[in-house]
Amino acid sequence: MNKGIFLNGQEAEAGRYYELFNPYSGAKIANIALSSPEEMRSAIASAQEGFQRMKSLPAHRRSEILYRTAELYKQRKEEAARIISGEAAKPISAARSEVDRAIQTLLFSAEEAKRICGEHIPMDAAVGGEGRYAFTIRQPIGVVGAITPFNFPLNLLVHKVGPALAAGNSIVVKPAEQTPLSAFFLAELLTEAGAPQGAISIVPGEGPALGKVLLDDERVRKISFTGSPEVGIAIKSMAGLKKVTLELGSNSAMYIDKSVCDQLLSIAKQAAIGAFAYSGQVCISTQRIYVHQELYSEFLRMYKDEVERIPVGDPLDERTVVSSLINAKSLNRICSWIDEAVANGAELIAGGVVKDGILTPALLSGVSPDMNISCKEVFGPVAVVQSVADSQEAVSLMNRSRYGLNAGVFTNDLKQAMQMSTELEVGQVLVNDTPSIRFDHMPYGGLKDSGYGREGVKYAVEEMTDLKMISLRYQI
Repeated sequence: MNKGIFLNGQEAEAGRYYELFNPYSGAKIANIALSSPEEMRSAIASAQEGFQRMKSLPAHRRSEILYRTAELYKQRKEEAARIISGEAAKPISAARSEVDRAIQTLLFSAEEAKRICGEHIPMDAAVGGEGRYAFTIRQPIGVVGAITPFNFPLNLLVHKVGPALAAGNSIVVKPAEQTPLSAFFLAELLTEAGAPQGAISIVPGEGPALGKVLLDDERVRKISFTGSPEVGIAIKSMAGLKKVTLELGSNSAMYIDKSVCDQLLSIAKQAAIGAFAYSGQVCISTQRIYVHQELYSEFLRMYKDEVERIPVGDPLDERTVVSSLINAKSLNRICSWIDEAVANGAELIAGGVVKDGILTPALLSGVSPDMNISCKEVFGPVAVVQSVADSQEAVSLMNRSRYGLNAGVFTNDLKQAMQMSTELEVGQVLVNDTPSIRFDHMPYGGLKDSGYGREGVKYAVEEMTDLKMISLRYQI
């Protein structure tokens, strides 16, 4: 099977292709377009024409297209899930959950298409402003360039495409090299649902070359990127006056206070899911766990039991939670970090060995904050547990990070919850939830090296529109 370039509402042949393989089985899936800069420029030209069509559509029509796409996904859910599982080695149960979330994100986008509005400005609040009536409107920005990651190849894509189309923009997508098939499937269903030609283009290939075209081309008005901090920082430095939204890395932390001693088993179960779902290849995976010293030993015992129960194996097995990492490079990097930590005094409590090409869920303690396994983003099936004296020490250690995306706090002390929520240097604090929680309508984005701007459908729409003020002087 060959997958070329999607533009003008249909797939076109590409000049070159690369081979795509299943990360778990090694089986060849397809030949994928290795798009050239010129092919990307053709897609941008198509998107520029598509923008003229999109911005002329009334809000109710844009909403209908997104509602219809959600309905098509409901009808073809299993097909969409198997595409995700095949290209990303995502356990099939997790792939189905991702499709469900993508449907929800499409529905939020359909609803938001009808809510794009401005506000009244009381001009007479300023001296000399009398006799004027003023208001703001939001208008689509134009062509949006999206660069998406492998770990949620559908839902993180929909978080860019849904708001872009809801606002009346067109969008050009450069999907992750390993997971382009979900992007093609979305473009096909959107077109079937009535999206006009040029509304969405899919241009697979190498990120550096194609990303540079998106950044250099003046017709692209906004870049929405999800990926590594290093690439995100480079994009921001080259973006000029383009709008930019960056969703970058994390090493999410959580604190367990002594006041939740009666809920410890439930928290251990939640933390195991938060750390090891989809092999930990989640931006907000629970990587660092700080536990009040009075509960540390008991929690570590419970957590170890939960970690050792996590099913490992074939992603098409309904029970599997942890399977192959996305590639051998990631596997080798994480294994080297585990070995480094143990060599420098950390204790490997559970897992951390490779069996049949799969890294078993790894649990470590005695990890110092400057070890790679703690201070960097692991993006794999690894969690570290540390004892702390109190919430103040927890806040200090949780903030000792270049990242600031999500944090979790388990406590029954309301004052403590509010104090920690105020002091934690992150974009989202989740009290009595793991930091791995994300709902698709909430504002989502990070501080420090975790990002710039916000996603979440309503907030993404705001980032993908221009605000214009109109003043009518009725007393001349």
